[in-house]
Amino acid sequence: MAVSLREYRAKIKSTQSMKKITRAMELIAASRIIKAQQRAQAAEPYARELTRAVSAVATFSNVDHPLTRETTDAGRAAILVVASDRGLAGAYASNAIKEAERLAEKLRAEGKDVALYVSGRKAEAYYKFRNRPVVQAWTGFSDQPTYDVCKEIADTLIAEFLEDTHGVDEVHLVFTRFVSMLTQAPTALRLLPLEVVEGTEAPADNELLPLYEFEPSASDVLDALLPKYVTSRVYHAHLQAAASELAARQKAMKSATDNAEELIKKYTRIANQARQAGITQEISEIVGGVNALADATAGSE
Repeated sequence: MAVSLREYRAKIKSTQSMKKITRAMELIAASRIIKAQQRAQAAEPYARELTRAVSAVATFSNVDHPLTRETTDAGRAAILVVASDRGLAGAYASNAIKEAERLAEKLRAEGKDVALYVSGRKAEAYYKFRNRPVVQAWTGFSDQPTYDVCKEIADTLIAEFLEDTHGVDEVHLVFTRFVSMLTQAPTALRLLPLEVVEGTEAPADNELLPLYEFEPSASDVLDALLPKYVTSRVYHAHLQAAASELAARQKAMKSATDNAEELIKKYTRIANQARQAGITQEISEIVGGVNALADATAGSE
């Protein structure tokens, strides 16, 4: 019984240490998520105005740009999967990968070959473990995305899309959109060819269309804006994913801390029962020994 009690005390001690670690990680995630949300919100005005500019050029000009050109016989599609570099974030990474798998199945059902591009060690390890080829991977910056790395990713995808012989006909982006501290939604969208939805609605009655003049030309404006637009989308997706990752990690670590607290209470209760049982057994042995000694003394007399 003493061995059992010692084992439970060791379990309590180790669980308390684990609780301190999960609590610390919860507080770290809570402190970082505010900055991640601020970075995502700070990038929204630039992305919004850039979308308006691209919409204006695409809507009020007849320029046929390669990045907006639809192909009827698309045979190869690229998927950029944005996951995390670290774990301990619940089902954050697995949900993004599942969304990418659903998209890949849909594209294969349409008769398209899928080329995988991943951002984050979790996605890279997932496909590497299953011996599935990944064209290129970017890792080490999921919690704090930088514009330079996102520009590199966007330039790579644009180059693959513009490649005539061995390139891709479509580029899709899969990331986790930050909705709230409790909700993070895996999202899939088509990045290339560009789908400009803002500014394409017909004007209302008695409403005059705005007049645009493009300098030096609409084609040159699109050449300058569209790569920046793609980079902005990729960067904004990584910022959303970073905020979602921290929110998921905070929630997972809070759940782990609560579970550790419950486990400590359970082990403490069992250890107290074991200690009381040991004390009861020792008292019974002492009483039994005293009675046996009394009986032996009475018999000798």
